[in-house]
Amino acid sequence: MAESYESQQPSVQQQPEQRRPPRTPVLSAGGMAASAHPAVTFAGAAVLRDGGNAVDAALAMAAMSWLALPGQCGVGGDAFAVVREPDGRVWTVCGSGYGPDGGDLDFYAAQGHDAVPLAGPLSVAVPGAPAALAALHATGATRELAELWAPAARAAEGGLPCTAKTRGDIAEVRQLLAADPDALRNLLPAGRLPAVGHRLAQPDLAATIRTLAADPAAFYTGAFAERAVAALRAAGAPFSGEEWALCGDVAPQPAISTAYRGRTVHQTPPPSPGWMALQQLALCDGTLGDLAPLGADAVHLLASAARLSFADRVGRCASDTEVWRETLTPAAVAAARERLARGEAPPGGAGTADGDTTSMAAVDADGRAVSYIHSLAFTFGSKVTLPGTGVLLNNRLGRGAYLIPGHPNAVRPRRRPLHTLNAWVVTDAAGGLEHVGNTPGGDGQVQWNTQLVSHLVDHGMDPQAVVEAPRFFIHPGSDADVLGQPEELRCESRLGAEVLAGLRERGHAVTDAGPWGGGGSAMVITADRERGCLLGGADPRQDGVALGV
Repeated sequence: MAESYESQQPSVQQQPEQRRPPRTPVLSAGGMAASAHPAVTFAGAAVLRDGGNAVDAALAMAAMSWLALPGQCGVGGDAFAVVREPDGRVWTVCGSGYGPDGGDLDFYAAQGHDAVPLAGPLSVAVPGAPAALAALHATGATRELAELWAPAARAAEGGLPCTAKTRGDIAEVRQLLAADPDALRNLLPAGRLPAVGHRLAQPDLAATIRTLAADPAAFYTGAFAERAVAALRAAGAPFSGEEWALCGDVAPQPAISTAYRGRTVHQTPPPSPGWMALQQLALCDGTLGDLAPLGADAVHLLASAARLSFADRVGRCASDTEVWRETLTPAAVAAARERLARGEAPPGGAGTADGDTTSMAAVDADGRAVSYIHSLAFTFGSKVTLPGTGVLLNNRLGRGAYLIPGHPNAVRPRRRPLHTLNAWVVTDAAGGLEHVGNTPGGDGQVQWNTQLVSHLVDHGMDPQAVVEAPRFFIHPGSDADVLGQPEELRCESRLGAEVLAGLRERGHAVTDAGPWGGGGSAMVITADRERGCLLGGADPRQDGVALGV
């Protein structure tokens, strides 16, 4: 039954445009939660309904998504969040970790690698998600973690039904998962792909969730950390354990921000690439509002701004340098605008932007807003499970660090690899909440987030229209495995034949992604203070749902 049901459902990418009519935004006079999975959204909405705040809701949603979208996120991944408080303050948490202390350029060369592996123990960086969640909880929550994570622990014991998305994720990396005994047991029941609707129970992960709810620091010190380091060392990853302990303390940081058409856009600081979205917005400020939304001129400008931003990142940036600040100075923005005007930004483009991440947003009745995003990097990360814990580890080191001697982002001990995760909030001139949102999608994230903000601010689109709008992105970005690939511009065909032809005339190597195949799964919540309500939009490219309370 489940197999026939799944086989009859065309994927989002395959569905003709006419089979996805536009939806209206969800409305609420109280709080709201939005995510890429109904169970995750419900977890946040239930917390808001019962009197928790938006931080409480985000924490509950994060844990539930470990079960609902196991290929996209997990305890063994990284996490970033931006929080807007009712008094207008905006702060962030950034959870990402170091590679192994023994993992320098010479180590990988001696192993015969010309790039950090994309799977296996050598691809792993210390997970930052538990530390980020602990900091988020300590700084802004009102409920105990044990209470907020209890629904996720119960879901791990009983199992959530496998979605078509999760089944596809498992199928994509089936052979690698099958080589890991724990992943085989949890994700490939009886050695076969789970049918859509099959309940994927993970009792080991349930126990881990309860352990970390009682003491998140146990992930980085003590018996749990010792077990993790020992397992990785036995598999050949040169962790010392000291780098693991150093990553367990994440302190809240101020957001980074830029002005945009009288608003302030707040983003997550490095190692997040949030500065890239701010740079692209700064380059387009005062221009996009005069252009037809999603016309050839607007798409060309946004794509060219993204190309300049990626050139800055790939050429000069690392997580432990401040070079990114230079890109946001008035002089640098003015010089880059001149380059855009002269057509010097190389047309860029496409390929597949990996959406191996998931994100969520929550707003409470007091106006507190949280944009939260977490990831294992690629689908199911490194495909390595810490034995007996249910924790799949990320492959962020393999994705984000370069084996290029002398490069600012070359792999080295105690350097975090460059990241793709970012999250944002938009406030008005007085600090009032206007919009909160995010999207997964690898190097597409900073491009699509820029597009989302432009649609909201330049053209006044409602949140549901914003997340459904046709997307485009340049490729390659900055992931280690795509550097040097041909430049293209991948566009959803709903932009229209005239726009695509206009982009080709402007020099872009356009690739047709189909009507809905651009990638990502965006969430946006807008505060309409004039009418006293919230409006929410959730992306139909996955199983997105927004709920008001």
